[in-house]
This record gives sequence, C-alpha cells and structure tokens, in this order.
Amino acid sequence: MEANQTIDQIQNFKGKYPKQLWYLFFSEMWERFCFYGMRGMLVVFMVNHLAMDEKTANLQYGATQAWVYAFTFIGGLFADKILGLRKSLFWGGILMIVGSVILAIDPKNFFFTGIGFTIVGTGFFKPNISSMVGQLYKNDDPRRDAGFSFFYMGVNLGALIGGYICIAVAEGSLWQSIVPENLRWNVGFGFAAIVMIISLLTFTQTQKSLGDIGLSPLLHIEKSKKKLYEILTFVGSLAIVPIIIIMVANTVYTDYFMMIIGPASILYLFYEMKNFSSVENKKLLAALIFIIFSIFFWAFFEQSGGSLSLFAANNLNNEILGVQLSPNGVNNSANSFFVIGFAALVGLVWLWMAKKKIEPNTVVKFGLAFIFLAAGFWIFYYTKFFADLNGRTSLGIFTFGWFIITFGELCLSPIGMSAMTKLSPQKTQAVIMGMWFLASAYGQYFAGLLGANIAEASENATNLEKLNTYADGYEQLAIYALIAGVVLIIISPLVKKLMQDVR
Repeated sequence: MEANQTIDQIQNFKGKYPKQLWYLFFSEMWERFCFYGMRGMLVVFMVNHLAMDEKTANLQYGATQAWVYAFTFIGGLFADKILGLRKSLFWGGILMIVGSVILAIDPKNFFFTGIGFTIVGTGFFKPNISSMVGQLYKNDDPRRDAGFSFFYMGVNLGALIGGYICIAVAEGSLWQSIVPENLRWNVGFGFAAIVMIISLLTFTQTQKSLGDIGLSPLLHIEKSKKKLYEILTFVGSLAIVPIIIIMVANTVYTDYFMMIIGPASILYLFYEMKNFSSVENKKLLAALIFIIFSIFFWAFFEQSGGSLSLFAANNLNNEILGVQLSPNGVNNSANSFFVIGFAALVGLVWLWMAKKKIEPNTVVKFGLAFIFLAAGFWIFYYTKFFADLNGRTSLGIFTFGWFIITFGELCLSPIGMSAMTKLSPQKTQAVIMGMWFLASAYGQYFAGLLGANIAEASENATNLEKLNTYADGYEQLAIYALIAGVVLIIISPLVKKLMQDVR
C-alpha cells in the first residue's frame, strides 16, 4: 500500500521521476497561480488605486515581497522543530486563502490586511513543499536536478496562468463584457483565493502517498505536549499578522528588519553547525555562498514585478506577431511561458550531460545564470532604439529579453533548490531552504530599491524620457550581472571543494 511506503521505498523509484512528484507539482502549481496572480497586480494597483507615486509603489512592492520570502525562513524553522513539513504547508495554505479572500472583498480598504495574511501563509507553505520534493530523492541520485526542473515547470505553469489572467482581468483587457468595471480588481484577487483552495485540496488528497515524508519531528513526545506546541505555533503566527501589516505598510520598518534577519539567520546557521561534522559544515558553507549570490540574481530578476511592470504599462505597445496582448500580462507571464516550454528540456539536457560526464557543476551553472540574465537586460536596454515619439517600444523585443533570461533562471532556481537539499543535513533542511528563500527576500527588497531609484530619476519626465531612463538603468544591471557571472565561474574550483561529493 502506498500509505505504508517507507522513505527508502519511495526513493527507489523506477524511471525519471517519482510519482509523488506529480502530486506536489499540481499542489505547487495552484499555489503559484495564487501568488503570481497577486504579485502582478500589486504595483499597478498601488499606483492606480492607492494613489502612490511610482517610487513609493516600487519601495512598497520590494517591502511586501521581501516579507513574503523572509517569512519562509521562519516557516521552515517551525516546520523543522514543531509542525513538520505537511502540517506547516496546510496551515500556510489556510492563511493564504484568508488573505486572498480579504483582498477580493475590499482591496482598497483592507489591502495591507490581506497582504499580511498572505505573507505569513506563504512563509509556512513555500519552503516546505520544496523540501518534500528533495526528500523524494537519495542524496546521490543524479535524477534530482531533473526532478526539481520538472517541479519548477509546475511553479511556472501556475505563474503563467495566474500571472496573465489576474492582471488582464483587473486592468480590463480580458473578459471586459463579463466582469463589471467596478469589480475587476475584486475578481482578480478572487481568482487567487479559489485556486489556493484547489491547491490545498490537491495536497490533502494525495499526501498519503508520501509515506513518512513531512511528518512532525515531535512524534516521539507525548501527544498533549506536542499539541500544545502546535497550538502555540498557530496562535503565534496569527498574533504576528497585525505586526506584519504595520511593518509592511511602513517601509522604514522593513529596512530595520532586513538589517537584522539576515545576520541573525547566519548566526543561527553557525550555531546549528556545531552539531554537524566538518564535512557537513563545509557543505553548509558552500550552500551559504550560493544563497548570497542568489540575492543579486533576484534583485535584478524581480524588476519584473516592480520597475518592469511600470515600464510595460507605460512604454510597450500591445502587439506580438499581429496578436494584441496586455503588455503587463506579458511581462508578468512571459518568463513562466518559456520555463514551461524549456524546463523539462533543460532537465533532460542535464541528464544527458551527466551520462556523458560533461555536466557543468552547480557553481558553473550559477555563473551561466548571471550571464543569461545580463544578456536579457541588455535586450531590455536595446528596446529604446525601437521606440516611437510617444515612448512606446516593441513588446516583441521585450518578450525576447524574457526568453533569454528564462535560461538564466533555469540554471539557478531549480538547481539552487536542488543544491540546498543536497548540501544540508536532513535535520536542518527546511531551515536551509528557508534561508534560500530568505535570499529571495533580500533580492526582492533590493529590487524595490533599484526600481525606486530608476523611477525617481524619471520623475516628471515625458514618456519618451522615462523610456530612456529605465532602459539605461537596465543596461547598468546587465553590466553588474555579467561581472557576477564571471566571478562565480572563476571561484568555482574553490566552492566545488567545499561541496565535497556534491555536484
């Protein structure tokens, strides 16, 4: 019976992918529909309906997204110590549903309340489902990277559908005749709530196939004590929601938080390292290097939800190959579209290269990610040379930039998640995955700062002048990304030594 499978039996699967990966694939797909659907609406909603200027909206976006990913560290910590992966994931899903429903009912008056619930919920959901994917594989299984690439395709399938539909409905470029104008944003946020319910139902119906994966670490203690710890965790996470609301609404608090949480998480990691061997600690140091470099990658990449959202809305035409599309919908979903088309292929390429013993190691893959990122931002820069007198430029060329960046993301994000599970001891795996997503928090935070600086430079400018300012900013980001990629490739032998037997 599936329910009685041991972890060893699950990990000794036949073929390229374990069947449990499919279940987690669909649960994550619907959760990402919820998340990316909301993400794509935030900046535009803040500018158009909360009367924020572009600089403030970028800062607010960065703060919001930073908190979303920062809380994954806390969610991973409680999963490791008290709730287990499964219960943490379910609780997180419930909170995300509550947040989405609040935004669907009254996004103007309860914007930050809905965001607060979503932040805490994502923190409990996101790192733990990724950790469960890692536990489907043995540490030395060469199929792991391909598995994460496939899982990542599910992430992006949800992001593609949600990322386009939610913003297109909210802005009125999709289903105009069906959705009344005064309810468009409510419906956009409402979609996020519906699909999150589907995500949870998918997980609850399929978790029996996971055997012992993701169960509570407190099964060995008496039930009453275990229950008390769980209740305290639930109550504590609800109690922190009002604090999160206040801190998100005031970005200065986010500044203070980001100054503290990163160093604190590193100190906690060093504290945990005293419980592990020298070999395990070297692997953890390698994981930390990947985590630090990923901050820079996401700071550039996540312009998609900030400055690039405004760039798309103001400076892109609405046509690709004769088809009219929402520019912001394309900006929010093009990357996901390309990931879906190429993630499995890239995963198979890694498998083929592994068989030929020519697969680049994880460090080199990270370096390539930055080089692709640089190339994509140079394409964003070159869109300025195709602009008309109104400051509108080619949506097709812009989309090609996302096509190139996609290969950078596929060299870093699924590979990074896989590396975190390979480099971290199982007892601290969810915490390390949380730190991986905490790096995304810093990336989101810096993305907001970078976007705000670009927006400030273009303040009171004509649309054509704004186009040039944004494009020049993207050229600078391309240069920095290229430098980071070259540095990673140069230091790859050193990092590879720290990784020991992990590729």
